[in-house]
Amino acid sequence: MPDPFRNPDAAAIRALLQAVRTIAVVGLSPNPHRPSHGVARALQQFGYKVIPVRPAVDEVLGERAYPALSDVAEPFDLVDVFRSPEHVAPLVDECLRLGVKAIWLQDGVVDEAAA
Repeated sequence: MPDPFRNPDAAAIRALLQAVRTIAVVGLSPNPHRPSHGVARALQQFGYKVIPVRPAVDEVLGERAYPALSDVAEPFDLVDVFRSPEHVAPLVDECLRLGVKAIWLQDGVVDEAAA
């Protein structure tokens, strides 16, 4: 079993990114100066469809935003999380309920119990 606290090797990351087409980005900020915005914009430039998941906004980067993963009205392959560690466990639980196969946490975001 892979170590939940170590990133996959480059080949595994490459394979994952080649297999996905649509990425739900939890915590995607409408502020272009925030890291989540820059990463999501880059993902779009690489050809991925990005689905913003953030309450209180209607749209980010030209895409309809949803308040929660369970509200997203279209299929997605990967969840990219831009939230602090205390919000990870409920997101992991939601991903498991929804059958999401891959979750991408940003560097430094660790939740040992959720792993």
